[in-house]
Amino acid sequence: MKNRICFIETIEIFSSFLTFFCHRIVFFTNIVTSIPQINNIMNRKDFFCKTLAGAAAIAIPGVLSNEAMASDLVNPKSAYGKPLPLSCLSYSFNVLVSQGMMDIFGYFETCRYRYGLNAADLWVGMITDPDNEAYIDKVHRALRERQLVVPNIACDGAHLIEPANRDTPESRAHLRTIQDRYMQICKKWGVGFLRLDAGPMPGNGTPTDTTTPWKEEEFDYLVKRYRELAQFAYDNGFTVGAENHMGQEKYWPNMEKLIKAIDHPGFGICVHFGGWTAKSPETALQDNIAADKAAAKWIRHTHIPWDTCIDPVMLTERMNILRDAEYPGYYSIEHHSGQNEYALVGVQLDLVKGVLTAWDNGGTGQLIPPRQPRNN
Repeated sequence: MKNRICFIETIEIFSSFLTFFCHRIVFFTNIVTSIPQINNIMNRKDFFCKTLAGAAAIAIPGVLSNEAMASDLVNPKSAYGKPLPLSCLSYSFNVLVSQGMMDIFGYFETCRYRYGLNAADLWVGMITDPDNEAYIDKVHRALRERQLVVPNIACDGAHLIEPANRDTPESRAHLRTIQDRYMQICKKWGVGFLRLDAGPMPGNGTPTDTTTPWKEEEFDYLVKRYRELAQFAYDNGFTVGAENHMGQEKYWPNMEKLIKAIDHPGFGICVHFGGWTAKSPETALQDNIAADKAAAKWIRHTHIPWDTCIDPVMLTERMNILRDAEYPGYYSIEHHSGQNEYALVGVQLDLVKGVLTAWDNGGTGQLIPPRQPRNN
């Protein structure tokens, strides 16, 4: 009994010492990071202090205040203390996936710890076993462990109608099975938006001119089916809808007619910046901006490509359209080059982050605001 008491006293002394030590680390870190000249050269020392303090805070409750939670050491925050609504579509790593160098769990690690995101924007190609409930539970656990939300699933292969030469009752029933499965996955994972293309897929009898409207029977089926999906989504706290991604849905007048016919709060759209069909190559930019403005109040998710990100004027203008419309979703980048994916995705994320943080600081989103001229 005496030995047990001594052991407990030793543990209590060690705990007190460790708590004191952690407080000193946090105090020292705050002083150092408040001095710009020192802050610029900290590098490894700053990383060591923050990492050790964070680890200790997790081990000993109460060491860090509410204003400096351990998660703050990982997650980039806005000026208002909330995580930035920033994400990257997992398709951005398509080549790494095809080479067997990344799977969905590696992607989660990449989002959380390489880029410091709190969201994982999923492309269906990474969900390798959707009909296996044990696999779906495992992915759900991985999301919870990393404190990641899923703002969107881009569900290729679950479009509503097939090309004319394959559009049969059997094909639509098969596609409905896939759609229903992903609706259940969204419910379980707490997904924000499920992208299901209207279809049909290009080629094989589909009109090559995307301005061609859907046939009357096709349109009626799209409205009916999307309403069914939208009701389920609405009842379970998410939204579902199309994207300016393929076929007739790329032309804004077609998409607008579809949205207004469905007329349901559980239905929205994903917009791929620059993805709208233009009247001509010369008017592509103006036509796309006009379509974004017209669509803004129905947009629930975004995909921002490389060419938009690297043009700071265009990026700011496109994002401001959504901000002015009180867009509720994430600003998600999508990369397509298939080269140097880790680094180039990081570049895109930083450019979008620059606009988001400029907003938080009271600016208009300009990456480099104009400076006042110096007085000589």
